[in-house]
Amino acid sequence: MIVALGTDHGGFLLKKPVIDAITSSGNKLLDLGTFDETPVDYPDFARSVAEAIVTGKSLRGILVCGSGVGACVAANKIAGIRAGLCHDTYSAHQGVEHDDMNILCLGARVIGPALAVELVRTFLGARFSGAERHRRRLEKVSALEKILCHE
Repeated sequence: MIVALGTDHGGFLLKKPVIDAITSSGNKLLDLGTFDETPVDYPDFARSVAEAIVTGKSLRGILVCGSGVGACVAANKIAGIRAGLCHDTYSAHQGVEHDDMNILCLGARVIGPALAVELVRTFLGARFSGAERHRRRLEKVSALEKILCHE
């Protein structure tokens, strides 16, 4: 699977361990930056990762900023994106299994490298259940995107 990765300067310190977790599990990396600790704006990277997913260049994405909150909020503004901020493994797999989460958001100032690696591996190893109740709920989420954007 191709995994798009975007970090801002606040998330840059977790970039290498996240890349290692992506590639060591047999996935391909689409590195969308940033490439150093120069201050940048997290919405730019959230957009890049989200666009990679909605255009089919990647199946999943990972965003890392200081808290994970800003990147998550920005990514969820794009129709078709289901980003989740996770600091525990249960949320990292349940978000995929029940909610078809396609972007994992992490906070580099909240979690350390070991937990980041565990969360990435859990997220990438999880699969959407396809259960009727989960599909029904996702249809309602998609309907919300359309209603709220066109009123």
